[in-house]
Amino acid sequence: MTNIFVGNLSYQTTQDDLQAAFSAFGGVERVSVVTDRDTGQPRGFAFVEMTDANAAQTAIAQLNGAELNGRALNVNEARPKTTGGGGGYGGRNSDSSRGRGRQSRW
Repeated sequence: MTNIFVGNLSYQTTQDDLQAAFSAFGGVERVSVVTDRDTGQPRGFAFVEMTDANAAQTAIAQLNGAELNGRALNVNEARPKTTGGGGGYGGRNSDSSRGRGRQSRW
């Protein structure tokens, strides 16, 4: 199973559009267009899972730079998810600094 990242998608591109484009190269297991959690609007990228690695490599080579719905696609093998990350809170992470406010410099 090969997971493929597809970027620079038009917001009008549907899962069916991507299914049709990638099916020309081999079996497509799943297509997921990533949407915004709050608005439900597409975020302009998707992931396609193909069953055959050789077909996936051919699809990547043929579709990278190809136009779909007026946009040139950015297609490559997806990188594995990294653990951790996210959150977006930043700042101090350690429990030792919580609740104490700012410490004296001297």
